[in-house]
Amino acid sequence: MSRVAVVTGAAAGMGSAISRRLADRGHRVALLDLDGEGAQRAAKDLRAHGARAWACSVDVADRAAVDEALRDVRSEFGPIEIMVTSAGLDAFESFTDISAAAWDRILAVNLTGTFHCLQAAVPDMLAARWGRIVTISSSSAQSGAARMAHYVASKGGVIGLTKALALELAPHGITVNTIPPGFIDTPMARRAVARGDLSSIDAVAARTPVRRAGTPDDIAAACAFLCSDEAGYITGQSINVNGGWYL
Repeated sequence: MSRVAVVTGAAAGMGSAISRRLADRGHRVALLDLDGEGAQRAAKDLRAHGARAWACSVDVADRAAVDEALRDVRSEFGPIEIMVTSAGLDAFESFTDISAAAWDRILAVNLTGTFHCLQAAVPDMLAARWGRIVTISSSSAQSGAARMAHYVASKGGVIGLTKALALELAPHGITVNTIPPGFIDTPMARRAVARGDLSSIDAVAARTPVRRAGTPDDIAAACAFLCSDEAGYITGQSINVNGGWYL
């Protein structure tokens, strides 16, 4: 059954792979990203393969922009039935060096941005008495991570928000789950490696039980299942796609 799916952070990496997997399942996919040109390119590629895809530039930290984008999605495709929140920022700083502005920006995008997107989409799901929500959090919120206090706090908040919404929305036919990825080989991760904030891809892979880094497609596969009818009895869960790390 074709449904209307919205994916944030969809221009590249995990968000792009998730969009592609949902499109492959026949869903109409709206790709949202601060990088509007990247989102447009990703949507064009999906359309070239026969998918129905639409894209726009949006800062998820801006509630008015989120509301406008979702109004456009409804105009283009109809009410929203699937929401995947993959938009996010990383950051690496010693705790004593984190400025109030840096703290606020990370939480504004990673946590408040997730809140904005979900609150704007949930009324459609309540009306339909069916919905699938998947948040992309982080294994660092489960294990902790040095020099990432603001990032870890924001992603921990996403896990908590997911669990609260799962309980509230379950009676209405809406499931809410989170995927906390382990180390995934994405453009964001490679930029962190290039800056020296993370060790090399190979070094991380060597410490991972399955002996490789994760791929965006690993996340997309789990996400697509959680967005399916088959996953209707799974809600409030953290589905750890992390190559075998026990957290």
